[in-house]
Amino acid sequence: MTHLVFDIETVGVPWDELAPSQQEYLLRDAEKEKTEKEKEKKRAELKEWTALYPLTAKVVAIGMYDVERTQGYVYYENATEEEWADEETGFRYKGLPEPDILRRFWGIVEKIDQLISFNGRGFDVPFLMMRSAKLGIKPSRKLMGNRYDSTSHLDLLEKLTFYGSTRKFNLDFYCHGFGIKTPKSKEVSGSEVKNLYNEGKIKEIAKYCGRDIYATYQLYKIWTEYLA
Repeated sequence: MTHLVFDIETVGVPWDELAPSQQEYLLRDAEKEKTEKEKEKKRAELKEWTALYPLTAKVVAIGMYDVERTQGYVYYENATEEEWADEETGFRYKGLPEPDILRRFWGIVEKIDQLISFNGRGFDVPFLMMRSAKLGIKPSRKLMGNRYDSTSHLDLLEKLTFYGSTRKFNLDFYCHGFGIKTPKSKEVSGSEVKNLYNEGKIKEIAKYCGRDIYATYQLYKIWTEYLA
């Protein structure tokens, strides 16, 4: 069998690009707050959440790790194609426009037996499918089938919580718990992706995505050796 670990990074589109009715819908929960100060704080928070929705955000990086070949690849958003490698990690990086990133991803996963993710069912796969549809790209396979059948897609968060029987933690927490080098650093974490993107530091996001998938791969090895 062939196995591929994957992860994505997303960024919300500029707020002003959303229709007024969309803005109103996304901010409606802020009206439940009691004071205007609390409402403003809630509005700011809700605007940050746009990065989580495929209709209000875009894919800026997709990382993949070929388990059999022990090779990592990251596609990241760039207006023109560019390619480079990280000598320290051996990961290869390629800049492409977002539609091309998605087409490459679906072309690759079509040939893979099993995909491995961390919270892929809860976020990555639905986002990729909906975002692809929005851009007129048809996914090459269905990765949201039977929740308990991990034949084609193994979601480590589902497995490590025994399908919701125990508390969920983020990837960083599991990495610390199992002694895996965490993908987070003082400079870069998931919450910093938007700021890095706005500063034009897309390659830093790509490297972070690479660390994310490698940590997920290490977690996958623990799962297969001790818990599967």
